[in-house]
Amino acid sequence: GQSSLQSPENVQVHVVNTNFTLSWDYSGSHPNVTFSAQFQWSELEPTGWQELPGCQAVAGTGCDFSSAISEYYDDHYVRVRAQAGPLLSPWSPTLEMVPEHVAQIGPPGLELQSTNGVIKVKVSPPEANQRKKMWINDLSFKYNLVFWENSSHAQLQRKNIFPVDTIDDLAPDSTYCFKVQANLPREAKEGLFSPISCVKTTQKAVNDLLCATNLSVLALNMKFHLLWSSQGKQEVNYNVQYLYGFLKKLNDDYSDKWLSVPRCENITSTWCNFSSIITTTGFYYLRVQARGGHNKSCLSREVKVDPLKTNGIGPPGVRLDLSDTLLHILISPPGGAEDEVMRNNYDLSYRILYWKNSSDEGEVKQKEVKQTIATVPDVSPSTLYCVKVQAFSEPYNKSSAYSQQECIHTPAGTHLSLIIFGIFTSALLVVLLVVTPLVFLLYQAYNKIKYVFFPSCQPPLNIEGFGAQPFSSPYLSAAEEAVEHCCVIESVITEEGNQIDFTDYKHSTRSSQDSGNYSNDNNSSGSKGSKETLEKEMV
Repeated sequence: GQSSLQSPENVQVHVVNTNFTLSWDYSGSHPNVTFSAQFQWSELEPTGWQELPGCQAVAGTGCDFSSAISEYYDDHYVRVRAQAGPLLSPWSPTLEMVPEHVAQIGPPGLELQSTNGVIKVKVSPPEANQRKKMWINDLSFKYNLVFWENSSHAQLQRKNIFPVDTIDDLAPDSTYCFKVQANLPREAKEGLFSPISCVKTTQKAVNDLLCATNLSVLALNMKFHLLWSSQGKQEVNYNVQYLYGFLKKLNDDYSDKWLSVPRCENITSTWCNFSSIITTTGFYYLRVQARGGHNKSCLSREVKVDPLKTNGIGPPGVRLDLSDTLLHILISPPGGAEDEVMRNNYDLSYRILYWKNSSDEGEVKQKEVKQTIATVPDVSPSTLYCVKVQAFSEPYNKSSAYSQQECIHTPAGTHLSLIIFGIFTSALLVVLLVVTPLVFLLYQAYNKIKYVFFPSCQPPLNIEGFGAQPFSSPYLSAAEEAVEHCCVIESVITEEGNQIDFTDYKHSTRSSQDSGNYSNDNNSSGSKGSKETLEKEMV
């Protein structure tokens, strides 16, 4: 088409909850101009630009396209152009937006009820009872209430409230106006205020003198006590009630969810030990119901108890001990060693102050430890040392009072070198007493073994063969025994010739058995026969 028309400018999208409005500026002067818009998002990319429902042939400079958007966390693209008959303007610059990023929180609902001198406030989430929601989790809203007395000198008051809450400290028979907004602190989003609503307060039906006042909580080492004050001298019975804190975050009425604290029902004292109901996983609200004559009752103000924040840390226990030149400081955690809640939740550390309790040296020294045992080295002999300890928790920014001062007197000193020498001498003596007999016994055993298995003396020759064959049988015949024949010949060579003179001859036969052995040394007949035989062989 022809393009003699100007393009729309300053295209903007306004989002409140799930309500989407498109607006633009147009400076052209052509009469009968209409505007049309197109949009695109990731699921429409294959098909390209599509007509934006609710924004076709619009005569004004704005349109509502809430019905066209269903995905609030995806990128969307929008453009607008002008049209007058056959004339078409160029498309405006494309506007990119993510609905959830540009959306504003709409105004919440507000209901007011005036009763017994107080105003009960009930707030409903911005998208209550709507099928399509921009804000999925209604419980994540924080509500900021602004109220003032409807007078010429009104002063604005602000209060963070729960969906169901009570506003007290208001003047009776006076008109107060209220407005509220829903915020999302984590997303840095502040909502729009609700329309202003006004209501008139009433007189209190019960005399204030009956109510419990000045409620306070005293908590130490996870032992919790509620204290309050009574008014007047009339006889009053009290009932202490508590409410789980998470119930106030819900959008429902919690007035019937209050419970009585065990052993604090129908009491006349002005204190209550409510440690039995406390855990570290939540927070609580407490109040005191007072009952007087003629069945009259009055509820006190509520007091909030966040156990780990409300609780105070008591001083730890301290015990001192000495060994040589060391001072040992033994610490008992607050609440006692059996109190696991204190140890497990507060991540306790300990600040130790110690000093010499003498007139000339009074300098206080400090050390911080995580353990329950600390050591001070090189303490002086014959000196009084004093210690006190404080427990503290860095995560909760809490600290206890210091423990009672504990002191210990070190014994008279002994020169360190003498102590070391004494220890060395004692150790050496012990070693000598234990090792010397052991070495002696080992030496004796060694000699016995060596004597039996490795003797140093050889047996005589006449019995040498006896032990050579320990496994030979004594029943073998003489013919089967190995016999060794030996002879000794002494010869003399003369100058006259080469004749050999047999001057001596010995022949012996030896067997391995005594019964078969014999000697021929003194047998002359045997010797002569052998000599003659040998001479014949030599010739």
